[in-house]
Amino acid sequence: MDRRELLKMVALATGGAMIGGEFLLSGCKNEKSGVVAFKPDDIAFLDEVGETIIPTTSSPGAKAAGIGNFMKVMVTDCYTEPDQKAFIDGINQLNEACKKENGIGFMQATPQQRKALLEKIDAEAKAFQKEKNEKEAKLREEAAKERNKTIAMSPNHYFTMIKQLTLFGYFTSKPGATEALRYVAVPGHYDGCMPYKKGDKAWAT
Repeated sequence: MDRRELLKMVALATGGAMIGGEFLLSGCKNEKSGVVAFKPDDIAFLDEVGETIIPTTSSPGAKAAGIGNFMKVMVTDCYTEPDQKAFIDGINQLNEACKKENGIGFMQATPQQRKALLEKIDAEAKAFQKEKNEKEAKLREEAAKERNKTIAMSPNHYFTMIKQLTLFGYFTSKPGATEALRYVAVPGHYDGCMPYKKGDKAWAT
């Protein structure tokens, strides 16, 4: 699975294009990114959120892929300053939502409580992104009628960003590519007709 195909998969799973995807593909740093500071507690928190999205089963989960540190790098290098702020604020919002729902913070919640909370927030994030995409599409259409007119892009939902980075980071990590997906090291050889039966893992390469 190459990066472009993975970006398409992530977009389908989250209801919107991969945020910062153009910088992921080019390997460049976003010149409009601001200065964002992640604390060690933030990384640990993101590891647990990622592990709830992709838990350890017969293959390692997102935590084993170091997903918290991956998110730190991608948010720092690929996100705009408004999205960076929304992401950092989202850590606190998610924790507060867990307290409101369960009476305890996310780090103290059970796996079942975490999963139920993220499913609820995921539905909210998809609705938010759909409305945002529709509004911005109309603004682009209006801007196209007026030469040199620019539009202000509103920040994305924090959970959409967390989920996208979890999926992308995991399936491009060594544990994700070699244990969750089927993997053949490059160069390997070309086989245009590989056997496949329902339930087999997808190919990483």
